[in-house]
Amino acid sequence: MSTQETSSGRERGPARWVAGLMLAMALAVGGWFLLAPSAKAPDVTFPSIDGRQVQQADLQGKVVLVNFWATSCVTCVKKMPMIVDSFQKYQGQGFDVVAVAMQYDPANYVLNFAETRKLPFTVALDPVGDIAKAFGDVTLTPTSFLVGRDGRIIKRYLGDVDQRVYFADIEKALAS
Repeated sequence: MSTQETSSGRERGPARWVAGLMLAMALAVGGWFLLAPSAKAPDVTFPSIDGRQVQQADLQGKVVLVNFWATSCVTCVKKMPMIVDSFQKYQGQGFDVVAVAMQYDPANYVLNFAETRKLPFTVALDPVGDIAKAFGDVTLTPTSFLVGRDGRIIKRYLGDVDQRVYFADIEKALAS
């Protein structure tokens, strides 16, 4: 065996050990998040475009999708019909939706979008970003949270989501 092979073998040993340790730590942290109890949804007020003040407490006992979106977000606009479909399909079983327009989205754009697309659920404005901050400082759209009947966040969705997974998540939450 040459000196180069021995040296090379020794260099890989510590690198493998460090990589293994990092993988073990990542799995431990990931496992903790999977097993840790879900966080309670923040106690916020959703100022709707129709003038209502919807309290988080008003939604207690329902499965709720809190969807952060913007009229300028292509994926948000593409995803909205799926959210409308889910609301119409499951509202009779205790499902509700609150679509929170991001702070930078002009109120007149949000109102026009909601009216022209006849959004059947609560559309809220977040004029200073307090709601987005309360939900973990949401900055990317779309970001959605599925909240269980007990007020705990069941799942967080970022970006586009597979419709089958989304509907299955709602059905599972409604069944529990």
